[in-house]
Formats: sequence, C-alpha cells, structure tokens
Amino acid sequence: MATSPIISSNDKILIKMKDFIKKSVLIINALLYLDKTRTMQLLQHYYQCFLVQLKHFDGIPALLLRLYLAPVFIMAGFSKTQLLNEEVTGFSAIMADPNIIAWFGNSDWGLGLPFPALLANLVIAVEFFGGWLLLFGVLTRLISIPLMFTMMVAATSVHAQNGWFAITPTNSDISAAKVATWLGFDDAQASLENSKETAVRLEKMREILAEHGNTDWLYEKGNIVVLNNGVEFSITYFIMLLALFFIGGGRYTSIDHIIAQRFLLRKQHFS
Repeated sequence: MATSPIISSNDKILIKMKDFIKKSVLIINALLYLDKTRTMQLLQHYYQCFLVQLKHFDGIPALLLRLYLAPVFIMAGFSKTQLLNEEVTGFSAIMADPNIIAWFGNSDWGLGLPFPALLANLVIAVEFFGGWLLLFGVLTRLISIPLMFTMMVAATSVHAQNGWFAITPTNSDISAAKVATWLGFDDAQASLENSKETAVRLEKMREILAEHGNTDWLYEKGNIVVLNNGVEFSITYFIMLLALFFIGGGRYTSIDHIIAQRFLLRKQHFS
C-alpha cells in the first residue's frame, strides 16, 4: 500500500503563497479587462481636471517672456538716445543720437534708409517705451507688432549677411549647424568650415595673450569669443514676441489681464 508524501509546514506556506499570487494575478487581469472603460474614463477625468487647474498658471510663461525681453528693448532704445550725453539736456536728450541717425541714413557704411531721423526716433519710441509696456504687460499684443517689425528689419538689413550665429561656434563637431547638415542642408557645411577656421584664429589669440598678457586677469571675467553678429538674437526675439502676440500679457501677471477682468465684469454687470 502506497503512502502519501509528507508535506512540511514550509512547503504548505509556499503552496498557499503561490495560490494567492495566481488568484491575485487573475483578479488584476479581470479588473484590467473588465473595467478598462472605467479606467480610461477616470484617467480622462483627472487629465481634464489637471488642464483646468493648469490654466490658472498659464500667465507664468508670458511673464517670463516679458521679463526677458523688456530689458533688452529698453536698453536698445536707451542706447540710441542722447541721455548719456551730459551736454544735451531737455527734450533733445531723448531724441536720436546724431551718430545713430547717420548710421540709419548712410548707404556706404550704414543702413541706407530714407528719412533716417524720423525712423531712428520711431525705433527709439518703439523699443524704449515698448520695453516698459512689455515689462508691466500693458497693450502686450499691440506693442508686439512694431517690435516684431523692428526685429525683422534688424535681421534682414543688419545681421542677415553674417549668417545665423550671434557668436561663432568654434567646435564644428557640436555646432548646431551640424544638425542642418544631417537634414540635408548642404549650405550648413560652410558654417562648419567657418567654425574650424575660427577655432584656429581663436587659439592663436590665446597664444598671443598667453605670451604677452596676464591671462589670469584677462580671463578672470570670462573667456574670449568671436562675435559673428548673425540673425540668431533678432530671430529669437521675434519668435518670443510672436508668442506674446498670440498668448497676450498673461493671466494674473499683467495689467492687460486686470483691465480685461474689470471691463468684462462691468460689461456683465450692465448686460
């Protein structure tokens, strides 16, 4: 007569654990398959709730764009005035510097624009006062239009001939132009070659400075670079202004929003 095998207490516990795991897996699978629609509805619900709450913070990107751009344009306009000239006082001080007017009008070494005095002062008004409007978020969409126009004029008339980069990359292996070559833009190869040539010149500058200068003092505040003066900054500012044109000054973070809220409340009150 055969005898039944003896099962130890540890084996019994192991068997029960395996049985529990199998049943748990079956239950989880049943929930996943049988309640799949319910799960998706819950996910959609929570996602929509997240989007509703997110709207209360959508003024932050607009605020950051404005805080970034405002000082750039304020000082761009300020630098074209005569406010730093102690010999010029009164209203004339905020008018365009004669050197700026000459640069606007001269076709040999300047922009060669018509009515240079008028245009120079218009640019000052747009950049300087427009920068302050951006800072506080006043008429954000409206002021973005002339500011975008000035950036396009600057890009096409001042910087376009210098290519894209504001500061020349000196490592062609990690230059952004390399991505353009990967995408099939053969003209970007010229930028990579320029980076290689610039790297040679920059290294020569460092050798001369190391031989004849106090490099500890010279490099104390930063390294030397080669300014290319391309369209990079102008186009970047244009894109940022274009974003502000569409999204406005920002919810809760701009005077535009405060005015709109009061106007809408009054309109609703009298309707």
